[in-house]
Amino acid sequence: MPYAQEIQEFINRYPGLMAIGNTPLARIDLPKEFADFGDAKIYAKYEHLNPGGSIKDRPVLRMLVKAILDGDLTPDRTILDATSGNAGIAYAMIGAVLGYKVELVMPENASEERKKRLLAHGANLIFTDAQKGYDEALYEVKRLYQAEPDKYFYCDQYSNANNPQAHYETTAVEILNQAPFITHFVGGVGTGGTISGIGKKLKETNSQIKVICIDFEEWPGVEGLKPLSEGHIIPNTFDKSVVDKVITIDVLDAYEVSNKMAGQGLFVGQSSGAYILGAKMIAEETKSGHIVTIFNDIGERYFSTSMWG
Repeated sequence: MPYAQEIQEFINRYPGLMAIGNTPLARIDLPKEFADFGDAKIYAKYEHLNPGGSIKDRPVLRMLVKAILDGDLTPDRTILDATSGNAGIAYAMIGAVLGYKVELVMPENASEERKKRLLAHGANLIFTDAQKGYDEALYEVKRLYQAEPDKYFYCDQYSNANNPQAHYETTAVEILNQAPFITHFVGGVGTGGTISGIGKKLKETNSQIKVICIDFEEWPGVEGLKPLSEGHIIPNTFDKSVVDKVITIDVLDAYEVSNKMAGQGLFVGQSSGAYILGAKMIAEETKSGHIVTIFNDIGERYFSTSMWG
């Protein structure tokens, strides 16, 4: 079973939820004029193929199911959290399957495609000032919960241990089965759950595997990811001890990578371009090895942004 037994048994009662996970992993061939990295090879796990369209289906599923099993999420409570969009879609989709109301706080500049998907699933949306950064959504969601604690189940993906645990139990295990030859993993920090859970499992399996974390300037930023510089909230779910190296990427260069991949038939979102750029930088540095990263979501989610020109 991919999850702990009691969680998997609960999931098995809802066929639609069983479609989450078990995504393919494929080698990515970047244009030769775009990169020269010797014998290094880059692979990506296609997490945009999850039913909610992103990797966030995995941690949200585990967080909600565990809360129900523990008695913390009851039918009279509304699921509450902050989101940049993808986790929110997972909350709204899974909440709809399980019959729970969902309320989400997000920056007003989140892409219109994400907003429409959330509304389609029946979520109630509360927007914060984009100029104050994503951290303002984190402050606002806590204010809402503190004002009405009996109304909400505040999932708090930024502190919930079930977030990285989902990736430890499923995503990382799948990567090790699909790419047992892995030498490097490249990720970033939204909540930190993905890189922390995957990184921990990879290191336990083979301490020689290098875990690389990307970072970037706050503006224009990358939807779904947080900068790690001083003054920003660092999620409790981010375990920096599993990270071997932090590399800084240029966001506009990441957009260019996404556009170049689209020309190769790979239509993925902002963070996926950022991750591939990070993987490219490591490949150029090492000239060898097997570098695995994640396609977090799909390009259609960003038509209303400047990403596609």
